[in-house]
Amino acid sequence: MLEQSKIKRSLIAISAALVAGMCQPATANTLCVNSGGTGGCKSTINAAVIAAAPGDTIQVAHGTYKEDVVIPKSLSLIGENQENTIIDATGKANGIDIDGYGNPGLSDVVVSGFTVENANFAGILITNASYVTISDNEVVNNDKGLVTTGPADTCPGLPAYFQAGEGLDCGEGIQLSGVDHSILSGNDIEHNAGGILVADDTGPTHHNLITGNKVQHNAPFDCGITIPSHSALGGVFNNTVVGNDSSYNGGPGVGIFAPAPGRKAYGNVVVNNRLTNNGLPGVTMHNHAAPGVNGVPSTAPAVVFDDNLIVGNVISGNAPDSADAATAGPTGINIFSLAPMKGTVISGNIIDDEAIDIAIKIPGTAGQAPPVQIHLNNLGNNDKAIGVQDTGTAMVDATQNWWGCPGGPGDHGCATVNGTGVLFTPWLTKPIQGN
Repeated sequence: MLEQSKIKRSLIAISAALVAGMCQPATANTLCVNSGGTGGCKSTINAAVIAAAPGDTIQVAHGTYKEDVVIPKSLSLIGENQENTIIDATGKANGIDIDGYGNPGLSDVVVSGFTVENANFAGILITNASYVTISDNEVVNNDKGLVTTGPADTCPGLPAYFQAGEGLDCGEGIQLSGVDHSILSGNDIEHNAGGILVADDTGPTHHNLITGNKVQHNAPFDCGITIPSHSALGGVFNNTVVGNDSSYNGGPGVGIFAPAPGRKAYGNVVVNNRLTNNGLPGVTMHNHAAPGVNGVPSTAPAVVFDDNLIVGNVISGNAPDSADAATAGPTGINIFSLAPMKGTVISGNIIDDEAIDIAIKIPGTAGQAPPVQIHLNNLGNNDKAIGVQDTGTAMVDATQNWWGCPGGPGDHGCATVNGTGVLFTPWLTKPIQGN
């Protein structure tokens, strides 16, 4: 038995060694860049990218590099220090362009440790790529190319496949289009026209993680984090926005939009973010055109705006919504749609210092279960607030919330309910524990 045990262990060891050997990638190289091109290093980042083989790592020394860095292959681009390793894209299209649109099948790109600034369009642009990681960068003062004179805002030189001028921007700090299974983590994204744009101009964008970013002071009109379906090319879905601070932006802290027939923005998760002092509601969801409504043909393709989750966020001090989705005062969460929707969950949020904590205006369908579920939120921390407002025709299930006092909606010191379609009994008699 002992001999058999030894043989078995030996076979296991040999098998493990064989598997390990089979899984070993080809040897990757490390290239270097410094501003003087000394010590065998390249003097520009683009020169190192051209010289690199797929899978290589490029290490960039501190300094200022006046480039639009185009990455068409799998590689890791690592800056020495985000404070003093600077890509200055003044007069150029983008700071970093991870270009899967022109290089189908692009995947496994890492960018970390840079300041990226002054681009005409996006600070960091990612198109049609998978498994990209963008971490620990400062992305500031981009989106310089917007021209606001004349009858319409324009972005001269912007590729035709991108939507120009959304919210007065030409690409924002970090822009994703046709991107999946990628991570944006720990980036500081400030003073761009908009912060992070997750769109589908060039293909579906899905299963991405946006986490731990500071997205602030992106002004004057655009969002901190925007998830819009711009085209009928597949939509924006199953993206997770978690643990970010999206505050003091010109638009909402987080916006999810399916603005026209055929647009798809579904299954996105907004969880445990801080969304404060933005120029529109902390979380803003809009659909402005639906089949069979306001002159749109009933044969137009359907809007898919279902199953988005807003969970565990701290929301405070945001502004009213505007235009057709206008709210009567500062609002924490506003959901406005001309198309029917279902599966929206709003839970575990702490909402403070708003005139309207949660506003809902969506059409209902006969016999439909309430398409919006609002539970376990702290509402009414401003005792003059409307906790939940329903101005649409759909029922809203707002049971099991704290309304600011044990007596429930309308009691002394409690927030109120506005609209006839809100179910609010039973309610919580003490607040949920804050984040």
